[in-house]
Amino acid sequence: MSSHRLLAPGPFLASQLNSKDPYELSNGHPIFCLPTGRRGSTRNLVGGSALETDPKVTSAGIDLGVSTAPGMLRAPDVAVGPIEDEPGWATKAPPLVVEYADVGQDEGELRLKIAELIEGGTRFVWVVRLQGEPRVEVHEADKRMRIAREGDILTAPGVLQNPVPVAVLYDRDAAHEATLRNLLQRKGYPGLEAVGEEGVKRGRVEGREEGRKEGREEGREEGREEGREEGRKQGREEGREEGREEGREEGREEGREDLKDSISAILLARGIDPAPIRDAILLQRDRAILKRWLCAAAVVAHAEELVAEGSAS
Repeated sequence: MSSHRLLAPGPFLASQLNSKDPYELSNGHPIFCLPTGRRGSTRNLVGGSALETDPKVTSAGIDLGVSTAPGMLRAPDVAVGPIEDEPGWATKAPPLVVEYADVGQDEGELRLKIAELIEGGTRFVWVVRLQGEPRVEVHEADKRMRIAREGDILTAPGVLQNPVPVAVLYDRDAAHEATLRNLLQRKGYPGLEAVGEEGVKRGRVEGREEGRKEGREEGREEGREEGREEGRKQGREEGREEGREEGREEGREEGREDLKDSISAILLARGIDPAPIRDAILLQRDRAILKRWLCAAAVVAHAEELVAEGSAS
């Protein structure tokens, strides 16, 4: 395939191709598309998940068919929407796309694909280079291509809310961390620590109220037995101490319950039914295990995988 667009239109139209046909189109000419290799397929999944869960993103897709002209059909590895929930090709180019390039990449065809997507309306094209030192080529309309390396930050104003560390697009752990942060933000939490802090704060308030109530009751009982004045004094002291202790315990318990609720909420937000592992979640009291389950909830495909993966040390 030539690296330059053929001037004479080819005989094919995007409307003639069906989903899963192994072709893209450039100016009506077919381009045979081979399956993705092992390394590229895993990076597609984790990088796409981290972008799709960004709080500003309404939809994203893998291998989305984009046809902004009758003879053009392109399928970027990751497309960040908006994408209409309807059958057929997308007639508007997604504002952000990600391409993963590995060994054997046809560079001429890749350049042509980038050009056609940008001409169609895509604002940002991020090409993740997996061979050699991992890096990302950033392409924008009317701008010179620049290279971002590990440690650099990518942004897509108007498309993504959060900045994207380069490693998020190819490193599984970094992608999981970004995905978890995004999902918590969608639920109103700035981060994982805020979940536990809210439970502790709520427990302190309830613990103080319970402590005051119990202190008054105990004070009245002891006052009747040992004398009103001494009883009030001892009741207040013992009530405060017991209230503090119960408040701390209730705070810890509330924190655990919030973690359990967050695990179920994340699974439900991803369309996964938590019912198969609900008993395991409810009976678990180890906060460290619950935190691991919370992280795993952002990436597992089935609820049963969460307990197995999230419990691993």
